[in-house]
Amino acid sequence: MTHIAVLGSTNMDLVAYVAKAPQRGETVTGREFRTIPGGKGANQAVAAAHAGSDVSMIGAVGADAFGSQLRTTLEHSGVDTDHLRTTEGPSGTAHIVVDDEGGNEIVVIPGANGTVDHLAPGDEALIAGADALLLQLEIPLAAVLAGAEAARRHGVRTILTPSPVQSLPPELLASIDLLVPNEHEAAALTGLTDPRDAATALLDQVPEVVVTLGAAGSLYASRGAEPFTVPAPRVTAVDSTGAGDTFVGTLAVALAEGRPMRAALTWASTAASMSVQRPGASSSMPYRSEIDAQAASNTRHTS
Repeated sequence: MTHIAVLGSTNMDLVAYVAKAPQRGETVTGREFRTIPGGKGANQAVAAAHAGSDVSMIGAVGADAFGSQLRTTLEHSGVDTDHLRTTEGPSGTAHIVVDDEGGNEIVVIPGANGTVDHLAPGDEALIAGADALLLQLEIPLAAVLAGAEAARRHGVRTILTPSPVQSLPPELLASIDLLVPNEHEAAALTGLTDPRDAATALLDQVPEVVVTLGAAGSLYASRGAEPFTVPAPRVTAVDSTGAGDTFVGTLAVALAEGRPMRAALTWASTAASMSVQRPGASSSMPYRSEIDAQAASNTRHTS
């Protein structure tokens, strides 16, 4: 079995479901409220565990009720939390509004995630024993850089989701094997609105890029090869929260298992398309048996 290490955030998602998101200064009535364990790091960890990998989470939760619930949820999903530390103060939270079209608006308050600014004792050894390290930008950049450099020292594949998007220092990019921005993040990083142009520009900094395109699928580019697009299954979205994390976590498992990139992207797209048909982030992520069954069904319908 593969082993995926995740260095990143763990949040409690506070989700309000509304017909239409409020404009500035406007108050609307929602139809439902839920608290759902999330955070980009934890989401990717759960997605990878559901997809069939051993997964270890590196990060922090607060010494509050949310922290206990977040840790328990990860453990029930099969994620090892021995390197998930508990700090004084509140856990991270994400305040999310989801509209009837499945779109979302999110405000993240770091809480305990803001204390993850370095690798703790034992973290580098954990990374060294993994098949891949998943990184995002909801913890301080210093820790992301430390994790990426540790992975590079030990020959471990690094996969970075540049979200929330920010300027990425050259020393971080030098330790990244695969960059996975969405089309808006790719545009912000390069100043280029066309995803193919943006992906090509990013290859000056990293060897491989996958730009996720929402319902249009994903675009893959690597140095010395022609870019290609993998379509996503056509579905009706209920809640797109966590779809990108589902995609990345599942993609990491597929690549760690040695699947070719096109097949890995197709499998990850299948998982992401299933997640958007269910409410929530971590609660919407499909298991390996479900992904395989849906992928087989998609193949029959397109052959």
